[in-house]
Amino acid sequence: METQRTAVTVAVFFLVFFGSIAIGRLLKRRAGVRLGVFYRLFCLALAFYAAMHVYGVQTTWRGHVGAAVVLLSTALVIALFDRYVWDYYYETRRQVVIPRLLREFAGAVVLLIALLLVLSIGYHAQTELQGILAGSGVIAIILGFGMQNLLKTLGAGAALQIGKPYTLGDWLKIDDHIGQVVEINWADTRLRTNDAVSIEIPNSKIVEGTIINLSSPTALHAMRLSVGADYATPPNRVKDALLRAASHAEGIEHDPPPKAYLKDFGDSAILYEVKFWMTSHATYNDLCDAIRTNIWYEFKRQKINIPFPIRTLQVERKTAGRPRPGHKEAAGILRSEPLFSCLEDEQVGGLLDNSEVHQFGRGEAIIEEGADGDSMFVLLRGTAQVSVAKNAALIRVGVLRR
Repeated sequence: METQRTAVTVAVFFLVFFGSIAIGRLLKRRAGVRLGVFYRLFCLALAFYAAMHVYGVQTTWRGHVGAAVVLLSTALVIALFDRYVWDYYYETRRQVVIPRLLREFAGAVVLLIALLLVLSIGYHAQTELQGILAGSGVIAIILGFGMQNLLKTLGAGAALQIGKPYTLGDWLKIDDHIGQVVEINWADTRLRTNDAVSIEIPNSKIVEGTIINLSSPTALHAMRLSVGADYATPPNRVKDALLRAASHAEGIEHDPPPKAYLKDFGDSAILYEVKFWMTSHATYNDLCDAIRTNIWYEFKRQKINIPFPIRTLQVERKTAGRPRPGHKEAAGILRSEPLFSCLEDEQVGGLLDNSEVHQFGRGEAIIEEGADGDSMFVLLRGTAQVSVAKNAALIRVGVLRR
């Protein structure tokens, strides 16, 4: 009888040990669960406990082995948590990288809970635990005050990593800073501005403020710039000029089209605002430069003044018969053209007196096919490209140079 019980005990020991080892290998191969040496110790302790239970051992050693089984089982719990919570849910599904520090902290919490359960239930040490917990609570409060900033930073980093309000490559506006996200960690976020300047902003400051993501939900976003015009020019005329200037700026998005608004009445000017669309904030400075440059040329042609922010008194004395700027240059060009070779000098002068000299910026359209008007343009200085529209595309057919 004793021999039979011993044989059954040995059989149960090996069956439980190798069975649990086989389950661990299956989890590792099929699910990628990382099980280390503590899981093997758990299998050994579990096999011993099962054998002692079958054999009928009632000594205190059985309780110690049971406590070891509970504590070592945390290795399996932590491994499953790492695989299915950290790796699968966060890193695979939500694309959030969980740092090793947070993984180890979660594992320590699981182990601490198991230890408290063993001490309170297995060893009936509730009284001793109350004293320990009371003392540790005081220590925790002291450490909490000392590590307040660190915990606040780590909490903010965790919130940003899990919530993911922005990702690498996004353009953000945080307070007065605008930049592209080049690095995200648990302490701060690094931005690179259009001037190639690196800015590190603490995550705790980011979560307390407002985050404007210029790249979400799409990269297409609107920006605005302001310009002033004199009170003598009708607002609709100014807004038309602003729209023409913005529409011809290189790199601007035409769908949606730009818009112009009367923003405010200033001390020396009416303030207008141009709203334009772009897909990459990296070109913001270039777009603003192109739009402002086109506005200057458009206002010059339309005789719209950009007033100074101060009051000035200007006295002009006109000299009779004084030629306008570019008059002599234009007269020489007209005489060299076969179309005007039959005209006398007085006739050429009369033609020039009734003409205007306009300045155009790079990329602006001088005249468009099918546009209203009966004016004739003569290129005095610069380079102009001649294009025709075909199948919704502009095809260059020639270049004029002077």
